[in-house]
Amino acid sequence: MYQFILGKISTLSAGPVASALAEQAPQGARRSPWLAGRALLAHALSPLPLPLPLPEIVLGDQGKPAFVDDNPFWFNLSHSGDDIALFISDRGEVGCDIEVVRPRENWQALANAVFSVAEHQELEREAPGDKLPAFWRIWTRKEAIVKQRGGSAWQIVSVDSAATQLHSVSHIAFGSLSLAVCTPTPFTLTSDLIARL
Repeated sequence: MYQFILGKISTLSAGPVASALAEQAPQGARRSPWLAGRALLAHALSPLPLPLPLPEIVLGDQGKPAFVDDNPFWFNLSHSGDDIALFISDRGEVGCDIEVVRPRENWQALANAVFSVAEHQELEREAPGDKLPAFWRIWTRKEAIVKQRGGSAWQIVSVDSAATQLHSVSHIAFGSLSLAVCTPTPFTLTSDLIARL
């Protein structure tokens, strides 16, 4: 089972699940995404009102959150702007990335620094007006792979999202969002598989 859920941080971080978890949430910029992520997890695990308590969550060596060993699910969270995504699985480690497709200063220099030869070729095949969305498509695939492995952002340089992998990588453009997932078994993310909260 794979489940992909999208939500809005501003809504989820102000809801009843977030209120119930407010004392546990970190302070500062991470607070709202943390609360929104826990609300998505609560909904995915038990869609009943206030499905608490959540299973215990621990952080791996690279900071990837995970349920403790006796829980049969793996998950990954990602956010960009006010959008947040949860990808949950009962088949093994997963990674997901979400980015709002937007102009980014020096995106071509960033692509030159971190994209593989095959990824550059993919980018160069695009028409000029499609290069920025292609940049985000490649970027989110790379991030999803790194996150599935439990790695950190600086490892993105070592990932070639265009290469044949030991896992499945899927991407979809969904409105103004670029979404990518990395799974241990074949999976294709399609718009009808995306739940919205």
